Amino acid sequence: MTNEKQLTLFLPCAGGVETFLADEVHGLTGLVGDDLLTARGGVRVRGDWALALRLNLYSRLAQRVLIELAEAPYRDEHDLYRLAADVPWEGWFTPRQTFRVDVTAQASPLRSLNFATLRIKDAVADRFRQQAGGVRPSIDTQRPDARVQAHLSATHATLYIDTSGEPLFKRGWRQDKGDAPLKETLAAAMLAASGWWRPAERRVADVPLYDPCCGSGTIVIEAAQLVLGLPAGGQRRFAFERLRPFDAAQWNTIKKEAAGACQTGAGSQNDSKNSPVQVFGSDVAHRMVDFAQRNAERAGVARAVQLRGGDALQRMPPTAQPGVLLMNPPYGERIAAAGFAGSKARGREAFQGDGAAFIAGPPQDERAPSGGSGPREAGERGGQHFNAGDEFFARLATHWKSHYAGWAAWLLTPDLKLPGRLRLKETRRVPLWNGPIECRLFRFDLTARRAPAPGSDP
Repeated sequence: MTNEKQLTLFLPCAGGVETFLADEVHGLTGLVGDDLLTARGGVRVRGDWALALRLNLYSRLAQRVLIELAEAPYRDEHDLYRLAADVPWEGWFTPRQTFRVDVTAQASPLRSLNFATLRIKDAVADRFRQQAGGVRPSIDTQRPDARVQAHLSATHATLYIDTSGEPLFKRGWRQDKGDAPLKETLAAAMLAASGWWRPAERRVADVPLYDPCCGSGTIVIEAAQLVLGLPAGGQRRFAFERLRPFDAAQWNTIKKEAAGACQTGAGSQNDSKNSPVQVFGSDVAHRMVDFAQRNAERAGVARAVQLRGGDALQRMPPTAQPGVLLMNPPYGERIAAAGFAGSKARGREAFQGDGAAFIAGPPQDERAPSGGSGPREAGERGGQHFNAGDEFFARLATHWKSHYAGWAAWLLTPDLKLPGRLRLKETRRVPLWNGPIECRLFRFDLTARRAPAPGSDP
């Protein structure tokens, strides 16, 4: 019985997030050792069907929850056909349902991934014809009942059944958004990398969190859900609900457990009814603040987050207690998102591409070197130059030094020259991938602005 047997799960994630995802899975499950392994581009987990359901519901960092069904060496498309034809697909979905096949690859010798996809599709259909008296499921690339995933390395092919369906960053609450909203999974990774969210401990730091360029609210809503103990996927549907092993009674029990945890679990350390709000957001565009407020209401966190309009170069700290500034600052043509130093009003949040499920990321963390502002390559790679907005960042740093002493500022950017633009020395650099864009999450420890020496220019 699939519900009871031991399964191998693979949870793909964005590059640079693997260690944080392993911490999250450990915090959710208690798994260690061979049952929880950090792999290239994700985390490998041993568990049962119920665990797959729980990870879909709770994980904020995984892109999907895949069940590994077969793995073998391959040389050509015929090997892929044989591998797929031996998988008992009839145990996962019926011939009257629809399916689709997606293939990703890393250094694969095959010339055409489209042909590889076709051969796997043929193998699944032929298997059903043999097992179901000539009846086979139809292809539906838009809304399939079942999603078959294949990943090709240079030498091996692995087949999965996808239990998530829509990517897990689609939480179900976002309806209002800017031109290119930050993905929820990346916002959660920023919270973990900053240390404000401690996924292995299933708790958040007892200090305020403030995003002064909040856009449609991605970072602050993720943070507020963590404060309240709300599961990431509590407002969406999943592909496993259409697979044959699905048991509605089992799923309802898991959801009831999650509802109970909202009262006594991770968020209970800051009872929102008795404690002041500790998550804050603002944006210069009042339209975006309205979007963020409506999104917060749909996400069930309106009572736990305070949203205001206002220029990032003018807003005062939202609390007397120093905390964490966490933001995806605008750059280039999007600099107007954060205040009057810019001249064009375009998107409110930085570009976030889809990326690939199996992208390999850079090392987990980089300590700041003793001199300079870090390596130069990312700001110039691929013809990209990030020389816009110097005035904005200089004013932002001056504002922070004047009013945010004691705060820790974390900024996600593809521009490795950002510390120089801010005229601040970073104390940490955490590599993260924003879709296909290699970024760094910089930390700056803010201190009070020193008064000029007597007789010197201010």
